[in-house]
Amino acid sequence: MNVAGKHQPDLLERPASLLVPTWTKTGLALLYDEDTNNTYDIRLKLTKEMLTIQKQDVVCIGGGAHHLNHRTVVLRRQATGGLGLSIKGGAEHKVPVVISKIFKDQVADQTGMLFIGDAVLQVNGINVEKCTHEEVVHLLRTAGDEVTITVRYLREAPAFLKLPLGSPGPSSDQSSRASSPLFDSGLHLNGNSSNTAPSSPSSPSANEPKYEKRWLDAVSLPLSMARVSRHKAGSDKLRSNSFEVFALDGVCTNVLQFCTAAESTDWLQAISTNINDLTQESIKTANKFYSPDEQIIHMGWVCEHLHGSDANQIQNYKFLALKGSSLFILRGPPASASDWAQAEATFNLCEVLFKVHKLWIAEDCWIQMKLYPGLQQDCELRDNEPFCFSVLVGHGHSHCFSVELGTELAFWEKAFQRAVFMEVQRVGAKTYMCSSQGKILCFTIDFESGFSCSESISKKVIWRYKFSQLKGSSDDGKTRVKLLFKNSESKQIEMKELEFANLTAVLHCIHSFIAAKVASVDPLFVNNQTITRKYMYNS
Repeated sequence: MNVAGKHQPDLLERPASLLVPTWTKTGLALLYDEDTNNTYDIRLKLTKEMLTIQKQDVVCIGGGAHHLNHRTVVLRRQATGGLGLSIKGGAEHKVPVVISKIFKDQVADQTGMLFIGDAVLQVNGINVEKCTHEEVVHLLRTAGDEVTITVRYLREAPAFLKLPLGSPGPSSDQSSRASSPLFDSGLHLNGNSSNTAPSSPSSPSANEPKYEKRWLDAVSLPLSMARVSRHKAGSDKLRSNSFEVFALDGVCTNVLQFCTAAESTDWLQAISTNINDLTQESIKTANKFYSPDEQIIHMGWVCEHLHGSDANQIQNYKFLALKGSSLFILRGPPASASDWAQAEATFNLCEVLFKVHKLWIAEDCWIQMKLYPGLQQDCELRDNEPFCFSVLVGHGHSHCFSVELGTELAFWEKAFQRAVFMEVQRVGAKTYMCSSQGKILCFTIDFESGFSCSESISKKVIWRYKFSQLKGSSDDGKTRVKLLFKNSESKQIEMKELEFANLTAVLHCIHSFIAAKVASVDPLFVNNQTITRKYMYNS
């Protein structure tokens, strides 16, 4: 059989059942500030290479001289509708007084200079930035028929202070509710008299500046080698309908919140898909500079789960790479040869075992429903069940990792399979020192011929069996293993007991060679064992 290392491997393709187009999306979300516990309205723009967070601001689009930071507006009170606005907030709650409603076609709306989210700075020249809600309400009620207010738009006004333009007006029953910083005080802004003739509404003249609300870019994150996380910082808990995006240069989105699980998953899938596609492009570029035996098969961010001293899990983000003959665990994406050399851990691919813990396909429910309509009842969101897999290594040790989506888990499983199979075919055979009945022997696993055991000095073969003759095995979990082979002539079972210094590595190597042999004979068998076919596998 040809050795895979003699030619450059094709770039690992996304499984056909998991193909997702590159996403370009725009949509609204909330930005959660963990320090203040407030959320802010934002808009997200996703392209192939960039995620941009936009925040609303009021910009001048024409007219006379204007101030960049604030606007002064004269309102002429009407008998019906008063000033045509409502406010929320107050110093007693450590939030500014903000215009929370502007009623359509009334005074505030007709000026074209006031917006939901404007913080009230002054009322008739009186600074109200440190005033309570009731104090500002009183000033507006008693300010007379002509009220001059100075405002500044707050790009990060808490979302609860804002309501959409044209929200239903206040009730005519002024006793129906009391003024509160957390509720709109539109009832109290009509002034003291309700019998005066309505004044002509104010409107901007041709020389006055004209303003409008626009979404402006606030933060732009390059998606190349970025990572996404639903984990709460310093905790093993997952956020509900929320996640963060971290760029390679350290820029972070902070917590992005969405109204529904479906919307959160849609954005998570879109961003992750673009990150993965950019990673594949980086792999393709990097492989031009590596020899055929050192090609990168796959790489990307994963979350490693460690057990702390208090029995709680600790999460650390690691960068995994399947390159050449090895699995690399790194602190971040490698940019040079020295980065590869400084990997936290390196393992031979023939001696590792990839194992899926459990896959809940709720995140990629649309894939499951298309492929297996009969399994639709299993489509439910389980935020506390991450997509986990373990990499079992030598001496009984293992590393537990998780990814954000079932599609990523399927992609890693496919990548591990391919990397291991290629390495088995490249090396052709692996030999381990062992002992049996006090003799030092060499145990060889050969891709073409199967198993053999020979004397360590003379190299004389003591016994040899094909892969198909192995009928079972048992081990003590430490150093000893019993291999059961079926004699091709006598049809009797023959037991061979061997002792190894690193039994786990040998058992993983046996598994790798047998799996690669089966794959070379029947590729469909291996494909049918993957999580793209079996959506949940219990360890």
